[in-house]
Amino acid sequence: MSVAARLRVLALGAIVFAAAGQAQLIDRTRERPGVDPAAKELSPERRGDIYMARKMYREAGDIYQEAIRLEPDSAKLINKLGISYHQLLMLSSARRQYERAWRVDNTYSQALNNLGAVHHAQGNYGKAARTYKRALKVSPYSASIHSNLGTSQFARGKFKLASQAYLKALELDPNVFETRGTFGTMLQERSVGNRGKYYYFMAKAYAGAEIWDRAILYIRKAIEEGFGSPRKVASEDAFKAMHEIPEFQRIAFPETIASVGNPPKTP
Repeated sequence: MSVAARLRVLALGAIVFAAAGQAQLIDRTRERPGVDPAAKELSPERRGDIYMARKMYREAGDIYQEAIRLEPDSAKLINKLGISYHQLLMLSSARRQYERAWRVDNTYSQALNNLGAVHHAQGNYGKAARTYKRALKVSPYSASIHSNLGTSQFARGKFKLASQAYLKALELDPNVFETRGTFGTMLQERSVGNRGKYYYFMAKAYAGAEIWDRAILYIRKAIEEGFGSPRKVASEDAFKAMHEIPEFQRIAFPETIASVGNPPKTP
């Protein structure tokens, strides 16, 4: 076999391996812009993934439908079709596909997670929370689903339940809130009405997980949005363990630092 022929075999093997991988959600797809979606060696699913990576959602949906005709019982493909509709804000169409994917495979928690995201986007926060709980019965260790549940509980004003969900998400994946992807993985901050309150709440969640740098980041964001003040931050029980951190001191005790150069010691 010639060198060129070996390289072609290796490239095809890499494509097959990637297609069979565990990454189920579109937002984990990473394709180089130079890949030709019409290349004959690519399956319809992979071509659809490339269109999604290029944010060509309508074209991706057409390709996923082609793939589903070849594999009508693939929950993964049906779910991907739903996400393409979701990105086009065709929420009713997306919901139908997620429900269909769940009927095909009632162990496919991604479909329930995404269905919960539709309910949340439509303002049905209680229904979203119930759907996320159903998904967690299948995938109890999914940080993304726990974080989505927390966001829906926050929107309902169920702050204690939201805190529990956020802390569990952080326990499972300390980077879960830094991930930015499609609706399938993370509810974006724009879905929260009071950003300042949300940022402050996130700061407390990070403090509870002892992730100090991100707690400080969200304290700053909250104050910039007009929620909270240095005095409120200084008196918050959730932040007591941070009182010896210089960056926190500059936020919570600005006047003391300016006049004395040394913040008060906490008892």
